[in-house]
Amino acid sequence: MSVLCIESPLGPFAQELQEKGIEFFQLNRQPGFDTKLIKQIRKTIKNNNVDIIHCHQYTPWVYGVIAAAFTQTKVIFTEHGRFYPDSSTWKRKLINPILNLFTDQVTAISKATKQALIEFENIPEKSIKVIYNGIAPLQVIDSEVQTLRQALNIPETHNILGTIARFDPIKNHTMMLKAFSLVLKQQPNTTLIMVGDGEERENIENCIKKLNIQNKVILTGYQTNPENYLALMNAYLLSSFSEGTSMTLLEAMSLGKPCVVTDVGGNPEVIIDGRNGFVTPNDDIIEFSKSIINTLISTKTNQKLSDNSKNRFDLLFSEKNMNKQYLTLYKSRSGFIPTNMDI
Repeated sequence: MSVLCIESPLGPFAQELQEKGIEFFQLNRQPGFDTKLIKQIRKTIKNNNVDIIHCHQYTPWVYGVIAAAFTQTKVIFTEHGRFYPDSSTWKRKLINPILNLFTDQVTAISKATKQALIEFENIPEKSIKVIYNGIAPLQVIDSEVQTLRQALNIPETHNILGTIARFDPIKNHTMMLKAFSLVLKQQPNTTLIMVGDGEERENIENCIKKLNIQNKVILTGYQTNPENYLALMNAYLLSSFSEGTSMTLLEAMSLGKPCVVTDVGGNPEVIIDGRNGFVTPNDDIIEFSKSIINTLISTKTNQKLSDNSKNRFDLLFSEKNMNKQYLTLYKSRSGFIPTNMDI
């Protein structure tokens, strides 16, 4: 397998994959519709005898499917997430069904994402298969987690809530903070850890001050390996206005964390309300706070949610399960284990 990036420069994740021996082809898409890029992708496909080109997200699909047209290369398009608010154009609705004719399979990471492709991109329902994201379960060392708790000066008597996300308006962190301030009225021995950084940091800091909860909230900044922070949490929170299938949500489940999420995107497909967490209406401070309290109300309740969370992860969202489905798809399209290129 190799990876073709249509934009430069490569990021840290690409460097990590390169260190593991994954081959990268790096191109540089120009503004507007870059016809030269199509020629470059087509040349790469032919020179490397690529069996399947697996395009991730809409723009790589457009370039990839045109570049592979009338070759022996099979095309798979995976949609990972949508912008908020979602939208479309008449041009896309006109061209997408044509591009779909040259595409061997479209996949979406959730039923919600599939529905968006049908509604906003005019791709036929019968062409789209849902394959959930999968990850390797996180592994942590208990002694390191306890050392982190001590370093953060979190009392042993405190419950810990947390979130891991970029500080972006779409994540709606201010709603989470307002809900947390209500939680504190009933559960005062509670700490909120917010892992991440970004453009919303100043607004988040101002919100914390306005709510006067500075001594209850810890902003860790960006963390390259945040698994120990996640392991500390009694419940994981996700307050986004929009989501595809959140990878940190899956990571939380892999550690058996109950989750409180908003009813957007793939969230209600991952979290079953009342079983492995709680799903609340979007941007609803009161319901979000009530659901958080429900996860903390008793050790027995929290443990039941925790067990269900881990079991659901193992059943549907493991790396092994996802890989099996994609391997089956690759085989069905090529007749054998292919030379695969991701773009």
